Amino acid sequence: MALGQNAKNRAMLRRLLAVAASLGLAAGLTAGAQAQASHGQLHIYFIDVEGGQSTLFVTPEKQSLLIDTGWPGNGGRDADRIVAAAKKAGITKIDYVLLTHYHVDHTGGVPQLVERFPVGTFIDHGPLREPNDKPTADAYAAYQQVLATGKYGHITAKVGEILPIAGMKIEVLTADGNMIDRPLAGGGEANQYCKASQVRPTDQTENSRSVGVKMWFGKTRILDLGDLTWDKEMQLECPANRIGRVDLLVVSHHGWYQSSSPALVDAIEPRVAVMDNGEKKGGSKPTVETIRAIPGLKAEYQLHYSDEAGADNPPSAFLANLEGPDTGNDIEVTANESGNISVTNGRTGATTDYAAR
Repeated sequence: MALGQNAKNRAMLRRLLAVAASLGLAAGLTAGAQAQASHGQLHIYFIDVEGGQSTLFVTPEKQSLLIDTGWPGNGGRDADRIVAAAKKAGITKIDYVLLTHYHVDHTGGVPQLVERFPVGTFIDHGPLREPNDKPTADAYAAYQQVLATGKYGHITAKVGEILPIAGMKIEVLTADGNMIDRPLAGGGEANQYCKASQVRPTDQTENSRSVGVKMWFGKTRILDLGDLTWDKEMQLECPANRIGRVDLLVVSHHGWYQSSSPALVDAIEPRVAVMDNGEKKGGSKPTVETIRAIPGLKAEYQLHYSDEAGADNPPSAFLANLEGPDTGNDIEVTANESGNISVTNGRTGATTDYAAR
């Protein structure tokens, strides 16, 4: 009976299209149907790279952006996990790889990644600014060797530019120590949380050079500032909140205490926060407490239980990897253009929906 009804429905659709064609409307109906079909979901994979960072964004059109590549060594563990996420997302190439800065836990995985999976274009902040730190200098040199092959495109990110990833808007807010000097749409209000943030010394490391971006997918807004430090957050967000509100916050600097000032995290009022920490790296107790206290926050997720945070860790339902041997579980976020967000814990398989404001 169901098959018969489907046949009747198809016949009715053909008659409607025929009538529309006679009225000169078929092209409009077809275009409308195609536009509706193109409205899909943005998939985000927070890959467990053991306290480094690696986050994969895949648009409905299968355009892809990877932010950072995790660590080198470990038998190619981080590169393998990135490839597994890319295959899960149904892509055969990573179109863009954005390196927030050159610390080894962010850039170190580049050579192993390109050995395993096709990459299109790299994005970075320009020259290395911390040449006397050997692990950082080694990671940068290995990355430069990859670029020197001539096989890949290269973009030096500039503040205020829109990155060329189709299907979403991505604006560079910070790069090489510089930052936007104007409020974004929805920003510009006086920031009441600046008074609650202590003034800290200027950071001299690559962290302060991080490429930070705000992303828009329809009404869904996402913020990733890499390892941008407290002092730079204060410059960016005080006395006025230039960023405006966001829906999803990638917690800066693995949740270490050197970042995540109230001036930043309280002002932007994320609904969901995800921290890419490791058990022994990141997840500082004060930062976990600060994130939890964000006005309007619905959920804080962590890739790992944090040894440092101890009893202040979120409940286990919000942890992708529990205390003990790493199991490589990720956190997956699905966003749609209306602003709705769904988060799946790779360890439990449970998905929780967070409605748009």
